Amino acid sequence: MDYLNHFLPAMEHFGMFGYWLVLLISLLESLAFVGVIIPGSVLVIAAGFLSAHGYFDIGDLIWFAAAGAILGDGLSYYLGTKGTKFFHNENKILKLSHLERGRRFFKKHGNKSVFLGRFVGPIRSIVPFIAGLSKMDKLSFLFWNIASAFLWAAAHLFLGYFFGGAVKSVEAWSTRAGVFILFVFLSTALIWLAVKKSGRFFVFVKSVFTSVKEAIAANPDVRRFAEDHPVFFGFIGRRISARRFSGLPFTLLSISFVYIFSLFFGVVKDVIASGPIVASDVRVGSLLYSFRDLELVKFFTWITVLAKWEMIISFAATASIILWLWKERTYVIPLFVTIAGGGLFGLIGKLALHRERPETALYVENTFSFPSGHSTIAAAFFGFIIYILLRRKQKLKYKINTFFFGLTLILLIGLSRLYLGVHFLSDVWGGYLLGLLWLFIGIAISEWLISRNKSAPLSPSRKIKIISAAIIFVQAAFYAGFAFNYNPPINKKAEKFNQTVVLSAPELLNGNRLPRFTETLTGENQEPISFIIIAKDDGNLIESMQKAGWRLADRIDISSFARFEKSAFLKEDYPTAPMTPSFWNSKINDMGFEKPTDAKNARERHHARFWRTQFETPDGGRAYVGTASLDVGMKWLITHKIKSDIDTEREFLFADLEKGGFALNYEKIQSVAPVLGENFLGDQFFTDGKLYLIVLK
Repeated sequence: MDYLNHFLPAMEHFGMFGYWLVLLISLLESLAFVGVIIPGSVLVIAAGFLSAHGYFDIGDLIWFAAAGAILGDGLSYYLGTKGTKFFHNENKILKLSHLERGRRFFKKHGNKSVFLGRFVGPIRSIVPFIAGLSKMDKLSFLFWNIASAFLWAAAHLFLGYFFGGAVKSVEAWSTRAGVFILFVFLSTALIWLAVKKSGRFFVFVKSVFTSVKEAIAANPDVRRFAEDHPVFFGFIGRRISARRFSGLPFTLLSISFVYIFSLFFGVVKDVIASGPIVASDVRVGSLLYSFRDLELVKFFTWITVLAKWEMIISFAATASIILWLWKERTYVIPLFVTIAGGGLFGLIGKLALHRERPETALYVENTFSFPSGHSTIAAAFFGFIIYILLRRKQKLKYKINTFFFGLTLILLIGLSRLYLGVHFLSDVWGGYLLGLLWLFIGIAISEWLISRNKSAPLSPSRKIKIISAAIIFVQAAFYAGFAFNYNPPINKKAEKFNQTVVLSAPELLNGNRLPRFTETLTGENQEPISFIIIAKDDGNLIESMQKAGWRLADRIDISSFARFEKSAFLKEDYPTAPMTPSFWNSKINDMGFEKPTDAKNARERHHARFWRTQFETPDGGRAYVGTASLDVGMKWLITHKIKSDIDTEREFLFADLEKGGFALNYEKIQSVAPVLGENFLGDQFFTDGKLYLIVLK
């Protein structure tokens, strides 16, 4: 992250030139062969960081970045159309046969290649060049070029934008994200290497790079340098040799293992030291808790059952029987090593760290929290099954479908643990990393055993296939029965906010009993609270606000969000539209209220959020804290942009309560020093730091 610390302060002074710089960076990133050495994606993400700090407009950045990517791919395509003359059979580097392979590939897979190639760093700038060489249809290329460019630009800029508000969070996560992306690339490369028949496109690209490598090796200066350092080049040659397991396969596995191990060690350190990653855990749990829905609970319960130890044992037994029947017995021992290693080390981690489960857990788990055993075994077991299937699949489309279906299943299992509230985010992340470590160990053992057994895999008979299908059906029936009857004990532990403390209204302001600021997902301060309201209960607060002209906002769910999107797009009125959640004391707002402006549409509104505290007054009143602001527009049709003067909204809400006669008494107090800042969405605000302490009738 040090390079960003130097780059960002310099880039913020570019002004309008910065947009054009982003366009140029995106163009070079997509330009044939030049993009291989240009870290364009990193710089585009950096621009997203700056937009979160108000230096750029995120919408304009998307247009400039997409335009650069479109122009870069278009220029690469044009160069490719002119590059045919360099290909002929006598050329050792660019053979005519290579070009013919590329043309055949793009005739069959051109659309997918242009679209997906945009997101694969090593081939991003090469795909459009080969598309031009292969005479891909211009209109088809243009369509997929534009579609992928906007998606690529938005994905990278939003990644920078949403993590740009907290430097510590960026340092904690972006490094891990970058290394994880590198790991994905390395492991994907290993999978392709392990498969004997890869796709035509990869054969074509491999042949081009092989020709380039041979040309470099034939250079007299290079050969003379290699002869002067035989030990070093001999070692490198053995490490990158694809002819034996101890060469390139083991090298890639080792590099991936070391990276994943370093990531896992970093997560463990953060959990022990309560680092910046852990700061997000409680807030993520609180956010998902607010979205908890009965039907989704049922869905994620069925998903989470997939990684229960009872199911994993039955899945492993089923897989072993089928592998034995199909005479693929080489995989059986590595499969059980992967499962046993992941399970054992997950148990050791739980006993070593003794991390308690989240208080928002839907049901009781009797083991410790870190790492997530379900996530560990999902990455280890299902990852190994994906590896076996990829090794057996012959067609490219089947490999791609298998990989992404398996990856989706693994991610859903981790998400189920978060949604059901039984794990923190760092538990799941740590579990994935631990499972991947053992997955690499299992793959390494498999590849070693396969390298010793040179016999080709046999195609099973029709009878064996029928028996295998019957076994899978029995396994599916067992899973359905187990999931249907899975009813863990419900967690009845009282939340900390239900553990009330009795204080008088003035005493609430003494010391640090009530945090004075709302928070970002990572715990950074946002707007200060502008209200402390003492009400009899939730009903008393809701009734007073509604009589003052403020409506209770709808709960966020699929239906309300879809209605909000429609209303915002058509500029229709939606007087109870849901609100973007905000955090106070690690908890999202318990309720939100809104009042329409003269515009009377979902894009503009007065709104206020309130949180229930654990404090009560001697006469039985409950203390609530709140903020108020004015929505003046939309951002990406997802959330609102607020007006910077939040004090005016504080006075607006107070005037409504006072005018309606709902305030029994009130006091205006200096809560914090005057603040000029911005929220996690990058909206700037200013306030004098005062709040109203109001006792409702």
